[in-house]
Amino acid sequence: MKVNIKSGDTVYVNSGKDSGKQGKVLAVNRSKNGARVVVEGVNIVTKAKKARTAQEKSELVKVEAAIDISNVNIVCSACGKPTRIRHQINGDKKSRICAKCGAILDSKFSAVTKTKKAAKSETKTEEASKETKAEAKAKTSTSATEKKSKTTKSAPAAEKATKTATAKKPSTARASQRGV
Repeated sequence: MKVNIKSGDTVYVNSGKDSGKQGKVLAVNRSKNGARVVVEGVNIVTKAKKARTAQEKSELVKVEAAIDISNVNIVCSACGKPTRIRHQINGDKKSRICAKCGAILDSKFSAVTKTKKAAKSETKTEEASKETKAEAKAKTSTSATEKKSKTTKSAPAAEKATKTATAKKPSTARASQRGV
């Protein structure tokens, strides 16, 4: 049976009593009847540990048990979503790739090459950041021209503006007499 999950991967449990949990793969057990994985913090069972010597005590120990590999999906480190795995050949090596975002899941190959999807998403984000920088520059240039126009007003004109603003305010005593 083909197994795409390796020990050390972060996986998402999509079915069973622990569905919705994420954990690190501790071990992968391959067999004729199907592969099983042991995931950290998932499928906790209680086992009785028998005392082997007179000084030891018998106790109940909680241990992670194996679950079927079909019940888990690998979590992409780039997009953080549970995903299926695709394969790509890089030179003479085969690497695992996220089916949703196109990021390389094998740490050996992640710095070497990028897939088409990952390259496209990077160019889109770069273009969007350039557009936002251009908009920010335009806003700062317009605000600078407004500040210059405000500072060029003469002092008597500024005094008149403040006098008219204070004259338009109604007094609170008159408003209370009217019942407003």
